[in-house]
Amino acid sequence: MGAKPLDVNIMGQGYVLACPQEGEAVLTAAARLVDREMCAIRDAGRVKARERIAVLSALNLAHALIEQRTRDGHATPAPAAEAETTPAPAVPLITIDVDALVRRLDAALGGHSTPPSA
Repeated sequence: MGAKPLDVNIMGQGYVLACPQEGEAVLTAAARLVDREMCAIRDAGRVKARERIAVLSALNLAHALIEQRTRDGHATPAPAAEAETTPAPAVPLITIDVDALVRRLDAALGGHSTPPSA
């Protein structure tokens, strides 16, 4: 099956994402979750830059995911002292193609990705 365009709105900005037919409900729910998280951070008033809001939202959502998976017995987070030296687990914590998701986000944003600062 081919991908179809899906319109989503995140923090007041519209995005058109390429979405497989069978993934529309999940991607829509994910966009709503990201929107809710980003708006909550923005509305708290401490952070104004959209990029920082996005990063903080990603960290909050990843933290919640890891906590949930830990409660469900799927992952055990490393203690903070070990986290920097412990290699990533051989089995991914989530079963999502992150590279494909990044490519879709880049395409939706017009291919303008900002390289990380050193």
